[in-house]
Amino acid sequence: MEQGRSAARARGRAPGVKRQSRWDRLWSPFWAIPVACSVAAVVLGVGLPQAEEALDVTVPYVFQGGPDGARGLLATIATGMISMTGLVFSITMVVLQLASSQFTPRVLGGFLESRITQVTLGVFIASFVFALTVTRSVRGDYGDAGEFVPKASVTLAFLLVLASVGCFLAFIHHITTSIQVSHVISRIGDRALALAETLYPGTDDGERAGLGPTWSPDPGTPRAAVSTEDRHGMITQVDYGRLVELARELDAVVLIDREVGQFLAEGQHLFRVWGTEQLAEADRARLWSTITLAAERQLLQDVGFGIRQLVDIAERALSPGINDPTTAVKVLDELHRVLRHLVRRESPSPYIADEDGRVRVVHRPQSIEGHLSLAVDEISLYGKDTLQIPRRLTVMLEDLLDVALDRYRPLLEQALEQLETPRGRPAPDPQEDRGDRKEGGDRPVPRDPEVRA
Repeated sequence: MEQGRSAARARGRAPGVKRQSRWDRLWSPFWAIPVACSVAAVVLGVGLPQAEEALDVTVPYVFQGGPDGARGLLATIATGMISMTGLVFSITMVVLQLASSQFTPRVLGGFLESRITQVTLGVFIASFVFALTVTRSVRGDYGDAGEFVPKASVTLAFLLVLASVGCFLAFIHHITTSIQVSHVISRIGDRALALAETLYPGTDDGERAGLGPTWSPDPGTPRAAVSTEDRHGMITQVDYGRLVELARELDAVVLIDREVGQFLAEGQHLFRVWGTEQLAEADRARLWSTITLAAERQLLQDVGFGIRQLVDIAERALSPGINDPTTAVKVLDELHRVLRHLVRRESPSPYIADEDGRVRVVHRPQSIEGHLSLAVDEISLYGKDTLQIPRRLTVMLEDLLDVALDRYRPLLEQALEQLETPRGRPAPDPQEDRGDRKEGGDRPVPRDPEVRA
């Protein structure tokens, strides 16, 4: 009995992926690190020369030139670094354009998340800003002001140039490898598989879908719908843990009517709160604070988005204008990895319980059946006339059948049957075909009665 209760609690827990913290969201935009580097460069460029002048300490192995030499070196650094910053930015834009046209626009988020590119731009901009800021502290040869050269600051500007050279080399290596189709596909596959392992973990023998807690509303139970007002976008994250706490405070059950990855329009309802007729504005705001909307789907709690990206790359490769079935086969290899994990797992329970075992949140998890259909149907449709795709799909589906749970076998068998029988064209009957041919002829007789008449 105790083992069954522990299994039920496991089936009623929230998904394992935690929502991004505010700190993570702060550093997620592409411009966050360059802006932080620029601000640090301004603060250091103002504070370090003042500290040098106040302490008046001689530091060995630093810049030993005069005011004119310091100004010339800083001007050269500033000029060169702003030119290199423009070059790096231009290369980044070209890579984004190539990735969008060659693969799919949905992979651009992965390129923009690259820390190497962000740090390279940050170091380049910081070197430029620091050199300009330190230049204002150099005194001498103009007016009657006393001579002062911030030698340590000028030396630090030179060291920033050396760091920029190292970042530039790392950036070039990163760009040349990240644009390769095999690298792009493998990166998406790795992220999708890691997320699938978190959202669809393995279960013990005693843990099955029927052992978890369930819930259905009693007749006459009051409810309140919570709709959007001026917000819209794709649902990228749900803070299930906080949502369970809010539902427990309200002594209610919160239903989420949309799954992660779906679009939410203005005025469209998302929550239904069972157990109350009226919700205060503060409670509505707290409910909405558990949801993150964005303009684009993200691989945070959305395994389907990783599969969607891979399928889009395969469809682009199979288009008549590109005609690259080998790339589509590479996509199938990555999809095989992800699906092999999924077909051995149960779909997550839609019911999430609190610590007392009472269901507090009912959501719509992405089904494994949906992932299978998304990964197979479109690629088999667009690749049915190629030699490689049907063969590779057959090998993949047969292997998935060997390891899949019984609930997924009918879907996999149906996909195999569709591969053996071209879509929209029933398999020819050999007896009927022989009867339709003229004796001693090679062409079949037309089936239209008017033509035969």
